Amino acid sequence: MAEGADVLVVGAGLAGLTAARDLVAAGRSVLVLEARDRVGGRIVNEDIGDGKIVEMGGQWAGPTQDRLLALAADLDVATFPTYDTGKNVLHFNGKRGTYSGAIPRISPLVLADVGQAQARLEALARKIPTDAPWTAPNAGRLDAQTFETWIRHHTATKSARTLLTLGAEAVFAAEPGDLSMLHVLFYSRSGDSFQRLIDTTGGAQQDRFVGGSALIAERLGTLLGDIIRLDAPVSRIAVAGDKVTATTTAGQFECRQIIVTAPPLLAGRIDYEPALPHWREQLTQRTPMGSVIKCQVIYDEPFWRADGLSGQATGDGEGSRVVFDNSPRDGSPGILLAFLEGDEARRLGREPLEVRRGAVLDSLVRYFGPRAAQPERYLERDWQQEKWSGGCYGTLFGPNVWTRYGHALREPVGPIHWAGTETASRWCGYMDGAVRSGGRTAAEVLARLP
Repeated sequence: MAEGADVLVVGAGLAGLTAARDLVAAGRSVLVLEARDRVGGRIVNEDIGDGKIVEMGGQWAGPTQDRLLALAADLDVATFPTYDTGKNVLHFNGKRGTYSGAIPRISPLVLADVGQAQARLEALARKIPTDAPWTAPNAGRLDAQTFETWIRHHTATKSARTLLTLGAEAVFAAEPGDLSMLHVLFYSRSGDSFQRLIDTTGGAQQDRFVGGSALIAERLGTLLGDIIRLDAPVSRIAVAGDKVTATTTAGQFECRQIIVTAPPLLAGRIDYEPALPHWREQLTQRTPMGSVIKCQVIYDEPFWRADGLSGQATGDGEGSRVVFDNSPRDGSPGILLAFLEGDEARRLGREPLEVRRGAVLDSLVRYFGPRAAQPERYLERDWQQEKWSGGCYGTLFGPNVWTRYGHALREPVGPIHWAGTETASRWCGYMDGAVRSGGRTAAEVLARLP
């Protein structure tokens, strides 16, 4: 006999857990079906000993991410600032330099070129209605071109194009050619501005969570208790009259309304009976995930700080092109967080571990000197190989997806509702967006239940 509840929630990431919390608080019976053997989805901690962790998934919070920060405060998870003291490193066109603030010390012509392009981008982004990007002025024209095409048309120098490409890789874990220009504008607007997405202090990377971001999901999961079913991937959702049946490897479950929090790519792999409308099915065929390998390089101490460096670095060479100081709050041990993103993640993801590790360390030596070549430990997580994520950080919208299929992203199909950070109109792609989406879909479901 199938176990039943008023509502089933597919996925125990922040979106699913938040939705379940709100529904339970409203007096509804809920079951959460999670494919993994843990809660958290794209956030996960890894123990490095001495009571300390590194975050192998999403980890940061910043200004205006109010829903995430409020949830963390409710669960007694504190924040602390990302280390942002000292000079940043830029290794560009074969030369290494350091700089303070947001502006690197490179050719004034290149800086002006980047500045005018970014100013245009920000101005366009302010015109995008984040709840319906396909209705923006000139949406069809913007959606028909890639970010790469737009960059080529609005910059005069190769160096400016390279710097904007580095920005796209850092924000989307993708190349500019993978992205619709409309999507870049929507994404920027949903997070206030493109500049806020790439900044540390004052930006999306400003704060970290004491005990790791996964602690938020773990404590929320503990509060929800035994309504969560782990190791229960949903393979089929059948709707018959007012009853919904979800089939998993752990058995069948019944409800009246169901919330699917998996990203569109994975949601599209579930078998639906009856079949979903063609516009929703077509959407899921066109929404791949980003490509990222997150690498944690652990040293006995944060030696770069003694050199007056922040631990933040970027460059246009092979290996990691975006680096942060990811040391614990007390500064011990020293940890450099090195991202492999976009094409570098795709290329090095096909190589053996020792080749990938060597490429990461080589890039750290370029930024921080020979001492970076001798870490105590190297850890990595290749999100391209995560079966129940399909990639990270989030979903990529290529040309013509928003204008032709965007309406299907959040629109329920009968008793089936769609959540997850990809469906958020505010802070899409971030943990805050996941929390917001969970609250939105819980309200939708409560409005439908008698």
